[in-house]
Amino acid sequence: MGYCSADEVRVMIKDDALNALIGDEYIDDEAEREAKILPVIQEAIADADGEIDGYLAKRYPVPLTLIPKAINKMSKDIAVYNIFSRVGIDEDGPDKNYLNRYQAAVKFLQLVAEGKVDIGVGNTQSAATTGFSARSSPRLFSRDSLKGM
Repeated sequence: MGYCSADEVRVMIKDDALNALIGDEYIDDEAEREAKILPVIQEAIADADGEIDGYLAKRYPVPLTLIPKAINKMSKDIAVYNIFSRVGIDEDGPDKNYLNRYQAAVKFLQLVAEGKVDIGVGNTQSAATTGFSARSSPRLFSRDSLKGM
């Protein structure tokens, strides 16, 4: 199970970009185009999720079972970037948006890995278990028991 679905990623890809992403051959049949782009999307999602797990593994058990909305968004952004990077991204054109979103996703994931951002899922080491803890015997003397001595 991925951090996003193929349908979520497909919605982010404009129809007029499909032929360029699939290959050099123009495909007029919409069903055939969708059938050819699906494996590309699935592979891009798997790559994106692997990249995300690489960052998250430092702080969380991966793959995540409960997927925060932020991780869903990062997975979609990275997957779309992976798809468009197959054919090249023009940094001076409208494709730069895909690069910017990818770079923002990586920056966010780096902050998560450094512990500066918490994504709100069960951490393997909570602050309560990694901090200092001490136990002692019950108190023998108090202010009242020492009066008059």
